[in-house]
Amino acid sequence: MRDHYQRVIVSAFGGVEVLKTEYVPIPTPKAGEVRLQVIATGVSFADLLMREGLHPEVWFERPPFTLGWEVIGVIDAIGIGVQGFAVGQRVAALTVKGGYSEMICLPAARLIPVDDDLDPLAVICLIYNYVVAYQMLHRAAKVKAGDTILIHSAAGGVGSALVELGRLADLTLYGTASVSKHADLTAAGCTPIDYKSVDFVQQIRDLTHGAGVCAVFDGIGGTHLQRSYQALGRGGRLIAYGLSATIAPSQARRGRTPVILSALGQWLRAFALNLIPDGRSLQLYSIQTLQRQRPDWYREDVQALLRHLRNGRLRPKVMLTLPLTEAAEAHRLLATGQSIGKLILTMR
Repeated sequence: MRDHYQRVIVSAFGGVEVLKTEYVPIPTPKAGEVRLQVIATGVSFADLLMREGLHPEVWFERPPFTLGWEVIGVIDAIGIGVQGFAVGQRVAALTVKGGYSEMICLPAARLIPVDDDLDPLAVICLIYNYVVAYQMLHRAAKVKAGDTILIHSAAGGVGSALVELGRLADLTLYGTASVSKHADLTAAGCTPIDYKSVDFVQQIRDLTHGAGVCAVFDGIGGTHLQRSYQALGRGGRLIAYGLSATIAPSQARRGRTPVILSALGQWLRAFALNLIPDGRSLQLYSIQTLQRQRPDWYREDVQALLRHLRNGRLRPKVMLTLPLTEAAEAHRLLATGQSIGKLILTMR
């Protein structure tokens, strides 16, 4: 039996070159924990920000640490006091960190049982991307059948999940994306908008005959939020869940002050827009914050998504799978903005 396992660490804040593979002793689960042999982990834009030191989850942390927001794996050891789980059982979890690893110890309370006959790659898409989309639609925006919504970056990991879940909820979907991705959006039931060549606010006004949309989902942030806000109809909700426009990787080399100021600006912008008495509102969404506040919601929402997957109502799109040792290449691909669907790292 081997006594070491492989993981990828962020050795210092910076570009893809800081991702290093190392072998470390296999851990023993503490009381209340289980140890997983990881099958797969997802790669997300949040990983890129954490690698650069730009994500709030690592503002007060120093490398080395391991990235990886979500995992699916098999339990191979159980700590003292753990009940309801067994060695050999397949489970998934939102980890926030630690997923780029062949093994990981996690609190049993955070585990979601997964049936062995479900595709683990499809499941890994649900644990982060689809939960983000589901919670923004149903917990934050509180959409109802017949509503119209606008999805920015609609062909990306979270965007494509919003499109698929929006169709399940009988919504009318509009999505911004580059022209090369329009055919995919149209096939998915979403009206594409070329954000590079048209004014998306005016386009939405034209498409909705001046009414605007019921909700906008914006992971871009910054001043882009003001434009998204203008696309809302009366009573509409803008859900902001990222800062991809205001946080550039080069900022990591200049320190974290610009990043913190960007985040503060986002919060202040939300506060200011919510003071306008026009029936519209802006809400900031964070999956890790909501999971910590309402872990019961996270569990309920994953279970709802797993039921949809089992019933064939969800078909998560996996762009590419790569071995763990090619984490740097996965980051390079994701940074190009050309991905459609999910990038996944596998352990075997």
